Amino acid sequence: MWAGLPKGKRETCHDIERASLLCLCMILAAVGACVRSAISSPFPSESPNSLMDQLFSRYSAHSHSSLIENLKSSGTIMSKRVADVMEKLDRALFTPQGEMPYLDSPLPIGYNATISAPHMHATCLELLENYLQQGMRALDIGSGTGYLTAAFALMVGEHGRVVGVEHIAELVNQSLENIKCSEAAPLLESGCLSFHVADGRSGWPDEAPYESIHVGAAASKVPQSLIDQLKPGGRMVIPVGNFFQDLLVIDKQLDGTLKQWTTTSVRYVPLTSRDSQLASN
Repeated sequence: MWAGLPKGKRETCHDIERASLLCLCMILAAVGACVRSAISSPFPSESPNSLMDQLFSRYSAHSHSSLIENLKSSGTIMSKRVADVMEKLDRALFTPQGEMPYLDSPLPIGYNATISAPHMHATCLELLENYLQQGMRALDIGSGTGYLTAAFALMVGEHGRVVGVEHIAELVNQSLENIKCSEAAPLLESGCLSFHVADGRSGWPDEAPYESIHVGAAASKVPQSLIDQLKPGGRMVIPVGNFFQDLLVIDKQLDGTLKQWTTTSVRYVPLTSRDSQLASN
């Protein structure tokens, strides 16, 4: 198509054409990677409108502050309290060395577990904000490396109580070390924040009832023990389902009845036994 042009101009046009094709291939590869992640990854899924957000926000965050700014500009973080607490907790403290902590993507933490993507942390904090007021109690099931548990503790403050439950002892130990380096360290030292090695499906009845319960793995059905430990007037956020999952919000009314609604479709690792988790591929 460039045959009628002088030789020098033909070469320039061919160079431009090759560069354009290369850029197009790179874009298509990135889109393909995002689509594959959204379909097959055992991690929280993206909303239908966030595919381009993945291309730009996930790969552009080069620091903790830029990650938080991306979440605010995309509308994922809307509350000042949520923004403030996430700004105080550098995600790099809670992710393994060698990973890229400021990408808006889930990351492996070992033992067939992950730390959720920052946009899912922000989503859950937004949903639970009114149930994480000063002096309230919160339960975090599947606390992993401790990021969201620490965020809960900062929100309920020194007069509140936050319990993290994780059935992998090594992750509990890692959580303690992570939090000692974070803004939440004084709350750990004072006993307002604690972690326990236990089966999260049973909750932690010793500190119940809780105004706020968060579950970081997908249950085939909502465990009755967690419903029992939710305080009347409180809220639980839990992914429910097997392959197809929904992020479910359960509000316990003052009379004990339940009101529940779905926020979005997600993909989490299953809420299961320790042995089953360690045996999974």
